[in-house]
Amino acid sequence: MMKLRKIISLEYVIAFMITVFFYGHLEFSWLYFIVFLLLPDITMVGYVLNTKIGALFYNIGHSFALPAVLLIIGFMVASPSLLAAALIWLSHIFLDRALGYGLKYEEAFTKTHLQQIA
Repeated sequence: MMKLRKIISLEYVIAFMITVFFYGHLEFSWLYFIVFLLLPDITMVGYVLNTKIGALFYNIGHSFALPAVLLIIGFMVASPSLLAAALIWLSHIFLDRALGYGLKYEEAFTKTHLQQIA
């Protein structure tokens, strides 16, 4: 039987593949996808100040809430740019989670919510 952590990682890989599929299906630019895929990691700049602010910034940029809202708005106003941005952002989060990079605790950059899973 697979360990729970491996199952969850596989789920995130599948979610990543789904976002990539829809990105391609909507015929968005692959150059933009490659260029902007790591953009959410700019939220790590908060760690320059301290771990509390760093974790806050990082978690804002790596939670599903903002890109999900962006995706909904993109659909509502039929904006290809917003849809592309939301799919790239979600892809980044799914890829991070698949690789084991979870939301951060204030204690340290390396302490994440995924570490709590057996």
